[in-house]
Amino acid sequence: MKNYKKYRAIFFDWDGTAVLSRKAPAEEAVRAMKPLLGQGTKLVIVSGTTMENIADGEIGRYFTAQELDHLYLGLGRGAFNYAFREGSPYVFRDMLPDRDCLEKIHRICFEIHMELKKRYDFDTDIVFSRPNYCKIDLMPEALRGDNLFMQENELEILKESFRRHGIADGLKGLTELAVSIGREYGMAVKPTCDAKYLEVGISSKSDNADTIFEKIEEDISLKAQECAFWGDEFVGAEEGIYGSDSFMITGKTRGGDFFDVSDVGGERPDGVVRLGGGVERFLDFLRDQGQKE
Repeated sequence: MKNYKKYRAIFFDWDGTAVLSRKAPAEEAVRAMKPLLGQGTKLVIVSGTTMENIADGEIGRYFTAQELDHLYLGLGRGAFNYAFREGSPYVFRDMLPDRDCLEKIHRICFEIHMELKKRYDFDTDIVFSRPNYCKIDLMPEALRGDNLFMQENELEILKESFRRHGIADGLKGLTELAVSIGREYGMAVKPTCDAKYLEVGISSKSDNADTIFEKIEEDISLKAQECAFWGDEFVGAEEGIYGSDSFMITGKTRGGDFFDVSDVGGERPDGVVRLGGGVERFLDFLRDQGQKE
């Protein structure tokens, strides 16, 4: 095992990093987390999902109130930032769009859908039910089932689909299209993608990472160099277009250590260490950290 230094704060993705899927049992993850929280190490779950999908919405029941004082959750692509008070979660800062803003996001995504259909006869589906963004499914025929993280062959399938439809600019072109249409509505949208999905909203995991880092920093004078950041979606779908976990790399956090447990081949952002090994690699790291003085 890699000889890791002891960290004061650990930021990590949930699906595909701490657990195999949202429906997978969370017991192994929480057993690895518990000693760290007992030591006062700050643990930060950063995920695009909502509280209901983290340990069936009951993450708090696994820990004591004292342990929960050191647990934070940044969820919903920047929308919700949770801490715990007397054992109960509360949102200490949110980035929820108002109704007018959310309706504009919906219209922007529908226009992206229509542009792709008109220009390239390229079919997409849209998930409109998220509280602060929409998911445009670029491969509606490819089902992930319970494993919602990027699959090994998805990049190649997507590239071949783009080639067949004449989409020469790839995902970079799609993100630029999203930004361009957003400007027409007076909005600075933040598109992200992981091959299957193009997600369009006004916030991202960057906002979660920065918001929670700032909150912890206020309490314990935290430095980025004292933090580790773990995920399974750093890999680039194409040059300059990286997965959702890459958005934990910000101006505030860049000095930290970043680790990728994905076995998918491809380029990662500068500074990200590809370890592979999936969920078990990450849980081994937590167990090791829990044993360090």
